[in-house]
Amino acid sequence: MADALRRPWQRYAGPILGALLILFVGAAMLVGWQRYDRDYVVAVEDDGSAVTKIIAEKIAGASDLRVSRLNGTVQSTAQDVRGFGWLKSDQLVKMPYSVDYFVDLSGLSARDLEWNEKSRTLIVNAPDVTPDKPNVDEARRTLVRTSGLFVTRAAGEALSRKVSVHAQARAEASARSPERMAQAREYGRGAVSKIMSAPLAAMGFGDARVIVTFPAERRSEDQWDVTTPINEVLANRR
Repeated sequence: MADALRRPWQRYAGPILGALLILFVGAAMLVGWQRYDRDYVVAVEDDGSAVTKIIAEKIAGASDLRVSRLNGTVQSTAQDVRGFGWLKSDQLVKMPYSVDYFVDLSGLSARDLEWNEKSRTLIVNAPDVTPDKPNVDEARRTLVRTSGLFVTRAAGEALSRKVSVHAQARAEASARSPERMAQAREYGRGAVSKIMSAPLAAMGFGDARVIVTFPAERRSEDQWDVTTPINEVLANRR
C-alpha cells in the first residue's frame, strides 16, 4: 500500500523539479539582464545619439532620524603607471563632500525607556549614531590637475576612478573619527530628546527631563537603579 502511494509522487517528482529549476534559472537570467541593462546598455535617441535620462530608481521608507551633517572639502590624489613603467601620470582633485549622521529609531522599544520618578527624568537608551556613506560632489570640483608625459584615455579613466575611491575613503575616515562621532552624538542627543519631550508634555510631564544615552556611555545594565519602565508610568498616568 505504501509503495502504491509513493508511485504517483515518484512519477511527477522529476517534471516538478525540472519545472522549478527552469523557473529558478529564468528568474536569475531576468534579474541578470535587468542589472546589465541598467549598468551597461546605453539609452539613445532615434538618431542614435546618447541621451541623459533616469535608467532606474527606487523609493523606500526610512525610520532613521538624521541628526547632523558634516560638510567639507577633500583633496584626493592618484597615480597610474603604464607602458612597462615609462608612462606615469598623476591627478590631483579638490571637491566638496558631505556626510549625514543618523539614529535608527525603528528598534527603540519600551525596554529602552526608563522613568525616574524621584527626579522626573526619562532615560532613553538610544542606539548609536551612525554615519551614512559620504556624498562626494564631483560635479563641483574646484581643482583638477593632471600631469604626465602622455596620459592615455584609459589612464585618464583609471585616474578618475582612483581619485573618487580615495576621496570616498578619506571622507569616511574623517566622518568616523572619534572627534566627529562625539560631535554627532551631541547633536543626536538633542534631536532624540526633542522627539521624546513632545509626548511627555502631552501626557502632563512638561517639566520632565530627558537624558539620552548611547551604547558607549552605558556602563552596565543596572546603571539606573531607581527607574520604572516608561510604559508602566504612562499606563498609571492614564
